[in-house]
Amino acid sequence: MNKVLKNSWALFTGMGFLMMAYGFQGSLLGVRAVAEEFSLMATGFMMSGYFVGYFIGAKIIPNIVASVGHIRVFAAFASIASLIVLMHSIFVNPYIWFILRVLTGISMVSIYTVTESWLNDRATNKNRGSILSIYMVILYGAMGIGMFLLNFSDPIKFEPFILISVLTSAALVPILLTKKKPPTFKKVKGMSLKDVYAASPFGMVSSFFYGTIQSALFTLLAVYAASMNFTIFQISVVTFLLAISGAVSQWPIGKISDMFDRRKVIIYSTFGAAFFALCAILASRQMYLPGELATNKTWFYLSLILFSFCSLPMFSLILAHTNDFIPKEQFVAAGASLQFTFGMGAMSGPFLCSIFMNIVGLNGFFVFIMFFHILIGLFGLYRNTVRKVIENPDSQFVAMPSTITPVGIELSPSTEDIDEPKKTEDTQVTNF
Repeated sequence: MNKVLKNSWALFTGMGFLMMAYGFQGSLLGVRAVAEEFSLMATGFMMSGYFVGYFIGAKIIPNIVASVGHIRVFAAFASIASLIVLMHSIFVNPYIWFILRVLTGISMVSIYTVTESWLNDRATNKNRGSILSIYMVILYGAMGIGMFLLNFSDPIKFEPFILISVLTSAALVPILLTKKKPPTFKKVKGMSLKDVYAASPFGMVSSFFYGTIQSALFTLLAVYAASMNFTIFQISVVTFLLAISGAVSQWPIGKISDMFDRRKVIIYSTFGAAFFALCAILASRQMYLPGELATNKTWFYLSLILFSFCSLPMFSLILAHTNDFIPKEQFVAAGASLQFTFGMGAMSGPFLCSIFMNIVGLNGFFVFIMFFHILIGLFGLYRNTVRKVIENPDSQFVAMPSTITPVGIELSPSTEDIDEPKKTEDTQVTNF
């Protein structure tokens, strides 16, 4: 573990700064959209731009990395992301922000792809799981810290956008100063969607539905909280609890899924998430009232923690469940196709959720999330009557962020028979 940290400190430091900026930006845009009185549908449309860009970038970036190299791609897209943040403060319009969010999505998936392929180059069969664990902790931990930066300046001003830009630019420094030679980029080919569906219909369908859930969850939670008259600090607490609770729950939920029928664990988890979303609605009561007139938020926070505990490990559970039905050599290809399916669902999530909020009211946010979790559970119950889960000794739960790229899926210890990068004496003694 110490060797992993020593050799990859620059990459982890750069990603830490970047994820602080990313966590801050997501919350800031939601709060600012409410302050600027964007309509709910305009806000949902604007927020969905990130996932449109992420989807586009995932298709085009591998060719760019293969052409110009890792460092140039990281530097170029981190710089673009830094510039785009500043443009949000100049052009305050939901439709312009949609375009900027698309560009942000392209930039972020480019950075993820470069980072994860570099981590793969550092990984061996012995430390692959450790690298992925550290990567997960940095992603969720830095994102959670970034959400608290909302408290340092008024979201209606331009200073928060400058701070995000500074953090994004700071991520460049350790990467550009590294002495380590960048790895040879290897494209990951996915299985056809038809083949993945044939192998695991539940995995494919639930991945699509979960994409709609998680994209809405991370983009509109701050909008929901701001619209409910939460203070800036309370909004920070809500978004922080979501990210950290989900990260902490990955390991215990994953351990249970390795011990019992994984499909049933997914079904129990998704119905649990739906139940705690309902609890959040019941706990919200008159939270929107100003000052001391507002009802206590303690039960709402608890409901959100328990919801996150059930919901956020879902992508990793779905990936592990799909792997239960395929041979080990197809794990990475199947994961790439599931990520593609997740992305298709994610593009529509924020916009569809905003429609629910427009029709039902602010708690339409949790109604939307509850509805799609129930759909996953019902389809899982149906699949239980059609086919039993197969015992696959090669398949195991591995905690992964839902932002993982196909290249990053190779960090899973279950893919350890992929070709190892050749280690020369030079690369072994040179720190990253």
